Formats: sequence, C-alpha cells, structure tokens
Amino acid sequence: MSAAALFLWVNFLIGVCFSAVFAVVSIYSRWRSSALLFSGGLFIASLTMISELGVAYASNPAPWSFAVYGTVLAGLVLLHWGVSLLYDRPFSVRAALAIFLLGMAGYLMVREVPRTWWGYGFVYQGPYAVVTFSAAITVFLSDRKTAMDKALGFVLAFSGAHFLVKATLAALMGPGATPSAYISTSYAVMSQSITAVLIVAVGLMLLAVLTLDIMAVERGHAEHDSLSGLANRRGLDKAAKRMVDSSGDRQHAVILCDIDHFKSINDSYGHHAGDMVISAFARMITTLAGTGAIVARIGGEEFAVLLPGTSPAIAVAVADTLRIGTRKMTVPGLPGGSVVTASFGVAALPANGDLETALRQADAALYDAKRGGRDRVHQARSLAA
Repeated sequence: MSAAALFLWVNFLIGVCFSAVFAVVSIYSRWRSSALLFSGGLFIASLTMISELGVAYASNPAPWSFAVYGTVLAGLVLLHWGVSLLYDRPFSVRAALAIFLLGMAGYLMVREVPRTWWGYGFVYQGPYAVVTFSAAITVFLSDRKTAMDKALGFVLAFSGAHFLVKATLAALMGPGATPSAYISTSYAVMSQSITAVLIVAVGLMLLAVLTLDIMAVERGHAEHDSLSGLANRRGLDKAAKRMVDSSGDRQHAVILCDIDHFKSINDSYGHHAGDMVISAFARMITTLAGTGAIVARIGGEEFAVLLPGTSPAIAVAVADTLRIGTRKMTVPGLPGGSVVTASFGVAALPANGDLETALRQADAALYDAKRGGRDRVHQARSLAA
C-alpha cells in the first residue's frame, strides 16, 4: 500500500469518527440541525477517500473520479449550510445548489484538459475554495465574536486557502498524468497529509463551538428556576455580584417576597394550583418591578427582587405596588373570587455591600410583616429607625 493510500484510509476513518461525534452532539445541542449537517457533510466528504481508492484501483476510474469531486463539494456545501444556521446568517439553498452544479460542470470540462496544464488544479480546486471562504466570511460577519468563533473563522479561511495552495502544488509537482496515476505521486501524499490535518482542525473547532454552547445552556439551566423561569439563588448571587461590581458607589435595595398561606393553597386546591400561583406571581413581579430589576425565586414560595440604584424609600413603594399586584392576580386553578396575598420585607444594599447581609435584614423585615398580619410591607429595622 502506498503512502497516499494509507493517508486516504486514515482520512476516511477521521471523517467517519467526526461524523459520528456530531450525530451524538446533535442529541444534546440546541443547534441540532447544524450538528446533523456537519455530521452528514463529514460523512459524505469521507466517502471521497474511498472514491480515490476506486480511481486508483478500479478498471474504469471515470465514475470514481466523478464521485471524488462530487462528494468533496457536497460535503463542503453541507458544512457551509450548517455554519450559516449556527451563526444565524442567511443561507441560500438555491445559491448552494448553483455552486454545486457549476462546480460539477467545471469538473466535467476540466477533465477533458490535460492534467499537466498549469491551470488544471485551480479550475479543479476553485469551487472548493469558494465554498470554504464563504463559510469563513459567514462566521466573521456574525454577531458572535468570542475567541473560539474567531478561531473557527480563521481555520475555515485557512482551509479555503489550502485548496489554492494544493492547486499551486499540482502545477509545480504534477498531479499525475491520469487519475489512476495520482495515487502514486508525491503530490498525492502531500495533498492528503494536509487534508488530514485540516479535517481534524475544522472538526475540532466546530465541535468546540457546539460543546461550549451546550455548556452555556446547561450553565443557564443551573442558574434558573424551571417553574417560574426566574433566576434561582445561584443566579441571583451572580447577578448581584455583577450589579455591585459595575455600579460604583450607588446604593441598591433588596425586597424579599413570600406568598401568604401557600401551604393552604396546595392543601386545598392541589399542587398544580400551587404551581400556577408561583408562575402567576413570577410574571407579576417581573412586569411590575421595573426595568433593570433582578428577580429570582430563592425558595418554595419565596422570591427576591434586587433594585439597582434604588433608595429604600422607593423600594418600599415598589414593594407596595407588588403587594397590590398580588391581590389583583387571576390564577387559573383557583376558584373565582380567590385572592392571593403576599408579604414583603425591604432592606438596603449599600455600595460594595454584602448581599447575604442585606437578605438577612430583608428576611427579618419579612418575618415582621408575617407576624404583623401578612399582606403588608415592612422595612428592615435599621431603616425604619
């Protein structure tokens, strides 16, 4: 077996392995269509390697040569399509089909030209370069500008350039007088070794982008409450840290909210009704708390609201608005005329202050509101004084 044939088998196995990995990733990624297009594109492109062996060893290499060109071009078009979906950029299926058909037509014309002609490689490799450069431009024009996105764009651009480099090498080294002779040339060894490196580079970059996105989604799930759609305690802590770090010397306020007699709601009308109350309360707070407010569900029926740059006096007014809004809620699952109430505790969060201390103070004020009869707003005792 020649060195070029060995590289063909290696490249085939690499392509199939990446195809399988992207198929698995598609199960977990929100970019399922992109992952499946990458999987399909890599699998189709990997068939090029088998077709190359057919060219070298079959009695009639013509159909195998046609398959070589078509599988590479189809695989690249699918990759470009997947990149466009991943980066939310327009992709014209008609334009892609036109490029594919023009590329195949160009191949049919160039195969009648002597392979020793210097321009043979550029006509042959040109459509590959166009599709790959187009995918790179898609990444660079997107709104996503992370280091990994930029790295993917550069790898795609380098991959597009490598097709032109291969065309230059073909002109200098010669691709073989016939398709069957290609497998024995030094150019074939160099071409397939470069291709192996770039398949791995592009595959790993695409896989990294999808994996980081999966991790970001899972991290978001870990910081949000599934029932209310609000931040959970972990999400609240992170949001509060960002707020305090970016606010300079401004004072903030914390409101703790607790739905009154929530256990009785569950006992009387069922847990589904209780869930509906939680959802309705979350929507109400989000709507009435004001722009910039950070709202979180930190316990069963307990919620927290952070008000950036807000004085305690204004926070008390906001809390009273939320209290009135609670009474006005219409909750599916509760009998007509049912009124839900909530109690509220307000505390100050000084500039560069500690959220935990402010929450303890707000919690003490909330306890006072509960003990005082519920359905009311209390300030932390230090503020009230």
